Amino acid sequence: MSDTQSLIENRPPSVATLFLERVEATPEAPAYRYPVPPASGEGPDEWHSYTWSEAARRVFAIAAGLMVLGVRPEERVAIASGTRVDWILSDLGILCAGAATTTVYPSTNTGETAFILADSESRVLIAEDATQLAKVREHRSELPRLDHVVLIEEGDLDAAGPQHGDPEGWVLSLAELMRRGDAYLEKNPDAVSDTVRTLRADQLATLIYTSGTTGKPKGVRLPHDCWSYMAKAIAQTGLVTGEDVQYLWLPLAHVFGKVLTAGQIEVGHVTAVDGRIDKIIENLPVVRPTYMAAVPRIFEKVYNGVAAKAKAGGAAKYKIFQWAAGVAREYAKVTQDNFRRTGSHAAPAGLKAKHAVADRLVYAKLREAFGGRLRACVSGSAALAPDIGYFFAGAGVHVLEGYGLTESSAASFVNPGEAYRTGTVGKPLPGTEVRIAEDGEILLRGPGIMQGYHGLPEKTAEVLEDDGWFHTGDIGELSDDGYLRITDRKKDLIKTSGGKYIAPAEVEGQFKALCPYVSNILVHGADRNFCTALIALDEPSLMAWAADQEGLKGKPYEEVVLSEQVRELMDEYVEQLNATLQRWQTVKKFRVLPRDLDIEHGELTPSLKLKRPVVEREYGALIEEMYAGTRET
Repeated sequence: MSDTQSLIENRPPSVATLFLERVEATPEAPAYRYPVPPASGEGPDEWHSYTWSEAARRVFAIAAGLMVLGVRPEERVAIASGTRVDWILSDLGILCAGAATTTVYPSTNTGETAFILADSESRVLIAEDATQLAKVREHRSELPRLDHVVLIEEGDLDAAGPQHGDPEGWVLSLAELMRRGDAYLEKNPDAVSDTVRTLRADQLATLIYTSGTTGKPKGVRLPHDCWSYMAKAIAQTGLVTGEDVQYLWLPLAHVFGKVLTAGQIEVGHVTAVDGRIDKIIENLPVVRPTYMAAVPRIFEKVYNGVAAKAKAGGAAKYKIFQWAAGVAREYAKVTQDNFRRTGSHAAPAGLKAKHAVADRLVYAKLREAFGGRLRACVSGSAALAPDIGYFFAGAGVHVLEGYGLTESSAASFVNPGEAYRTGTVGKPLPGTEVRIAEDGEILLRGPGIMQGYHGLPEKTAEVLEDDGWFHTGDIGELSDDGYLRITDRKKDLIKTSGGKYIAPAEVEGQFKALCPYVSNILVHGADRNFCTALIALDEPSLMAWAADQEGLKGKPYEEVVLSEQVRELMDEYVEQLNATLQRWQTVKKFRVLPRDLDIEHGELTPSLKLKRPVVEREYGALIEEMYAGTRET
């Protein structure tokens, strides 16, 4: 039997089973690190740790507490919280109780939160704080199945007392839930372990509602063995070991963050957990991770920040940076190509010498900002611009792109270690099959594919064939040796009025690699006779540039971003972009947006993907203005 066959046929029924096995195998090894703010409110956080056995005591108490509340197998318990260690422990407690986790982004608005809780028929909500509690209290009459809200932040219980309409104990703290669980376990010590032993592979483990770029969210049903498969498959890639330190900040309500918790349990390394994005730069030198996962926007921000800082340092410093960035890209391309042909990352002597100089001047400082020990980053959720990927690769920060969807439990492809290829998402995980349909759509089949959309059999049938093939909606190409390159979303391809097809993500990615000030860009041109673009700019980078510009010093972002100087600046970068494109791909006109796109306005998903229809609708007048007086045929 091959390793892949063994992985598929002999995997345990659930991650809860793997968790118990991990606790038994390495009870005193560190499992999770988490920050604790100083009592005074000033100064750096202190980092505390749980061993696997300490984590298990908390997980079992949560599981037993849910049993006391009357939660039964496969009933849903929702979590609405930012990324923190309590999220992971609560999720494991839910799974060990035999229930299923409904994930809710903490940024989800009140109406959509109520929809998810009602559609999933969640019995209990584990809410981070009073803000999340307020969302469900507003819609309580519409949630007859929601029996309790459990608050992680115990101090926020003051906002949930009898004076606020909760005399019957609808709200309790996570600490109280655990106390009830501990009391239950004193009388029924095997209750949790017995429940874990009875779990079936096909039982519902997780309901993740796709944030989507259009329409109402759909609940993706992922059974227990999706996660146990993912845990085993991640371990089999060999990309992580028990000695690694992971820095986990991604939203755990998103499938990308969630799958990392499953892989960690199987491999047994320690994970430092802190979802506060504004703390990433501060945390990296403290945590000193050996690997971490991120979305492309993070790498774009780091790149743009380094480029903008160099530009602010004067012409000479910026020239050095541009030279070093060019060397990094050349070095990455040459060494990756050599590895593909010979199995060696060799480079010509002249290029090696230039790379060594650039390393001392630029790359070493960049690596130190990541903590100095980073072996690799995994990038997913959206496409990373190849030029940015090559820059980081040449600078010694190896970004391994991967690919997957909520419907495929996140990780379907990942680049293999030393053999990674920038611009591709790598090879399929062991046990996952792929084929390219006649129209270029990527189809997947394997143990990580969802059961279907919750309560939506018609929607399920649209994407999931009877023989298990899942239609991803993405367009891609497979190399002869099995590397996948994503070219675009099937529904996002632009067909101009001249009949030419354009992949907007490809053009947008090239612009992001060229312009250090861009935050988001949307290329438009469907059924038009040329392409246009809406450009949103990153405030910190732009304001650093504006500080040295006559007439812009001291002005607020709102004035700077709409100034003629900024329009001229963007015009230069658009011209550079157009020089790299085919004639029909070129951006003939553009408009700079008055503010950045964000989640709060519904323009980005919580995983920072662009919601094209929302942006095009919101800025429809600007788009029409760019086409005014033009011939549309």
